[in-house]
Parts: sequence; structure tokens; C-alpha cells
Amino acid sequence: MAKKVKRRGEIKRKLLHKYRLVILNESTFEEKISFKLSRLNVFVTGSLCIIGLIGLTTLLIAFTPLREYIPGYSSTKLKREATELTYKTDSLVRTLNYTNRYLDNIRMVLRGDIENNEINRDSLFEKFKLDPSTVDLTPIREDSLLRAEVALEDKYNLFQRSPTGTALVLFPPLSGTISQHYDSEKKHYAVDVVAPRDSPIKSIADGIVIFAEWTADTGHVIIVEHREGLLSVYKHNGSLNKAQGDIVSSGEVIASVGNTGEFTTGPHLHFELWNNGSPVNPVDYIDFK
Repeated sequence: MAKKVKRRGEIKRKLLHKYRLVILNESTFEEKISFKLSRLNVFVTGSLCIIGLIGLTTLLIAFTPLREYIPGYSSTKLKREATELTYKTDSLVRTLNYTNRYLDNIRMVLRGDIENNEINRDSLFEKFKLDPSTVDLTPIREDSLLRAEVALEDKYNLFQRSPTGTALVLFPPLSGTISQHYDSEKKHYAVDVVAPRDSPIKSIADGIVIFAEWTADTGHVIIVEHREGLLSVYKHNGSLNKAQGDIVSSGEVIASVGNTGEFTTGPHLHFELWNNGSPVNPVDYIDFK
């Protein structure tokens, strides 16, 4: 027990033992500055300095741009910019995919090819079929009167029904004789209208020109996009009056009749009508006489 007390006293004496740090002039040995120190004071002062340096370093890293110079550390601004670039990249990829699909549809229109997507409607509507023997199909008087009234209204209706089912005024692009009709089995998705050379060809409705170029097979070609996914295609033109990106109005002259391209036998207009990537018979919606 006495040894422990003696050791503690020795440690306390060493910690509190006074020392003097003196700074002298080397030439004259004149005392300039002197400090009274002890081991305890040096230890406490050093500890406080280390803690202060750690705190100051933490503050600099947390609240100043110096943290960006630490290897492996990324700033909030860089993280935000990286996130924004990721969103923009994803948006550009979606836009690119949509543009590629749109261009594929335009190429399909130019080539006159469509996909054969036949669906067995009987299998889809099998559960909705009704037995005709259980249904009374005898027309009633009100039904006959309504049919007669609707037929009379349609006879004098100037507004053709568009392929999309909404009311559109479709003007004939050209008046003439149809030399070849629409025939999906022969992949002739158009009507060929014969007319004198240089006769004006007009837009069937308001729209924007999305293609106006020369092709080896069909000569001068112009394609106009109308609302609700409707496209009108004019091929074998002698010349084009509009360029890609031009806005056209109903009945506005966009081209002239010609005999250009390899797949032509004389001056005529090869006219196609497409609805959401599928061809439709133009005669069902436009009177070419």
C-alpha cells in the first residue's frame, strides 16, 4: 500500500514539476522570452490544440468547398447534375425510340409494306356470342323510320367521315379517271388517278409536310401528316411545290402531275391514305370525279 502511495506521489510530482523554457539571443545570451511549464500543462495544451485542429478540419470539410478536393468525395451539386443527366439521357432514349418507330412507319409507307397482324376475332369474342334463334330480329317501325332519316341526311352531307371516325373535310387531291383501284391483295395500297401533265395536285386537308424528296422507284414524293394520325401520300409527281416542314392548308397546291420514277407508265397521281400506320381505301372517303 505504501508503495502505491509512493508511486502516485512520484507521478504527481513529475506531472507538476516546474520547468522553464528560455529563449536567448545567441550572440549576447540575453534572455528574450521565458515560459514556466510543467508536464501536465504541456499535455493539456497539446490535447486542446489537437481537439481544436480536429474540430476546425471538420468544419472546413462540412461547410466549405474544400471537401471537393478529398479523393472519393462528391459534392451535392455534382450528384444533382448527375441525376439530371440521367433523367435527360432516359428521356432522350425514349425520344430516340419513338423517332425510330416513326421513321420505320414512314419507310413502310414509302415501300408500301404493312405487317400481317391477323387476329382471330372469333376466339376473342367467343364468350360474347349469342344464339340468333333466341333473338327477335324483326324490324320495328321506329327503326325503319330512323334508318330512312339517317340515309337521307348522309346523302346530302358534305362532310366526309375520316378513317379515324371524326369529322374531317377531305378534298380530292386531283380530279381525273382512276386507272387502278386500291387492292390490298396485290399490295397496291393506293388509287392511280390519270390527269394531264402538270395538273395541280392539292392537299386533302390541313397538315404539315413531313417528307418531300426524290426516290428512284416513285420519283418526286410528298407526304403530308394530318391530325389524328392520318397521312396522305402523293407519288410520281412532276415537281414539288412544298418542302419538308412546310404547313399546308386544305386545297393548297403542293405538287403537279408527272411521270417520274421507275414504277410509272404515264402521267398520273399515285395517291395513298394511311391511318395510324395502316392503309385505307381513299375511294371510301374522297370523290375523285
